[in-house]
Amino acid sequence: MTRLEGKIAIITGAAQGMGASHARKFIEEGAKVVLTDLNEEKGKNLAAELGKNALFVKHNVTSADDWANVVAETEKTFGPVNILVNNAGITMAKSMLEVTEEEYRRIVDINQVSVFLGMKAVIPVMQKAGSGSIVNISSMNGMVAGAIGYTDTKFAVRGMTKAAAMECAHYGIRVNSVHPGVIATPMVVQEDTKAAVEEFSKHIPLKRVAQPEEVSSLVVYLASDESSYSTGSEFIVDGGLTAI
Repeated sequence: MTRLEGKIAIITGAAQGMGASHARKFIEEGAKVVLTDLNEEKGKNLAAELGKNALFVKHNVTSADDWANVVAETEKTFGPVNILVNNAGITMAKSMLEVTEEEYRRIVDINQVSVFLGMKAVIPVMQKAGSGSIVNISSMNGMVAGAIGYTDTKFAVRGMTKAAAMECAHYGIRVNSVHPGVIATPMVVQEDTKAAVEEFSKHIPLKRVAQPEEVSSLVVYLASDESSYSTGSEFIVDGGLTAI
């Protein structure tokens, strides 16, 4: 028996990077998965690769209407949603004095507001079922300081997770946050940042960056019934960085 057999999941930002890794792992564990992203080409290709238990839906995570469409498409194709992984997000590495109001509002919309909209969209479905698991991907910068905009939104995801967990506990819906450190995704190991990442990895207690699959294993655990008594909690996967 696979760990997610019979489960139906929505994973945002799933066309590449950690989201794609989560989708692959979920399929391996028996789930039916709706992958969402704005990158239609990569998303469709990955869904085709994953087979009949995967569906791609183009999705602007900052749009409530798009969220309603994703939930409707999921129910029409596979059935009621059991699992939501709010994975979509962007980074920004500018100083406070350099960041424009437009840039700041954009990262808040994508990293923070989208998580609120996603939970709001799936909770009524999970309420009817009497159970569900929501996994919000934050960051180690939801625990410790980093760049303006990115840090703010990742702390907000951590706070929303706790608030939603308390509100949803009596419905049997669990809500937890995952806080990755430096992960070997295309965004992190691209040519212009590769050398800096390799140098930084020397300061990580485990002396290396993580592979996306190492985060995916934790996400599967939180999505599965194995974590049935965990809600409102932070799960850190950072090689020991926040322990320093």
